[in-house]
Amino acid sequence: MRIVLWMGNEPNQKALAHKIAKNHEVVGIVVETRISKRKLTPGQFIDKAIGKLFLGKINNSWNYQRAFYQKKYPSFPELSTLDIENINDEKVIDFTKGLKPDLIVVSGTRLIKNKTLSIRPSKGIINLHTGLSPYVKGGPNCTNWCISTSQFHLIGNTIMWIDEGIDTGNLIATECTSLDSNDDLNEVHLKVMEHAHDLYVRSIDTIKNGDVPNVKQSNIAAGTTYYTRQWNLKSKIDLVRNLKKFRAEINSEETKSKQSALVLVNLSGAKD
Repeated sequence: MRIVLWMGNEPNQKALAHKIAKNHEVVGIVVETRISKRKLTPGQFIDKAIGKLFLGKINNSWNYQRAFYQKKYPSFPELSTLDIENINDEKVIDFTKGLKPDLIVVSGTRLIKNKTLSIRPSKGIINLHTGLSPYVKGGPNCTNWCISTSQFHLIGNTIMWIDEGIDTGNLIATECTSLDSNDDLNEVHLKVMEHAHDLYVRSIDTIKNGDVPNVKQSNIAAGTTYYTRQWNLKSKIDLVRNLKKFRAEINSEETKSKQSALVLVNLSGAKD
């Protein structure tokens, strides 16, 4: 099964690319390196400055994860590669079609538009969402949203068939991430990402070998979509305040009960 990767240019995506290439025939990689053009309003600038001064745990957790993967995987696998600023560039279509993939695997790019999705590999196009769809969707980070809103039972990962929406494609697999009461924010984020990579590789194995789940999210729940513009100073303060509560409750019977009530999609196609 010939695979083309469409990836963002972050250390965790480099790690994922290596893990997939170790187990499958990856024939090429599109690497999207985005250039930020967003200007901060005065209010956003003040919020960001306060966050850096008093809420360092959040930035530290991201930097911890980046450093962990950068040390182990400093670059992408040495394969045919297209470097691009926007995944929806026409060059991506030409490059990908030229490699004749059976499957396209996406992680960490901007929202992919319909023209780019018009490529029709025989197995399809799949995407990773580091959140538990349909319950928690959007950005900038669903794990942070779960802690900030005291929804600890919803920390997990999703593999889905991609569409034009924000984490709205039909589901292939959803799983909660196993966490421990001793985990700090650094360890939580690393465990979520390691689990995401593992679930992605197992999902690709399933796609290669046979029948694959294809479950509409609307058949499970409506869920909540969070947006980056909502991730403000109050949300960050709530996250930091809730860390002690998270450690007290993550392995509690109440949290386990809430998780057991979730409708999850496993790789055999059954809904738990």
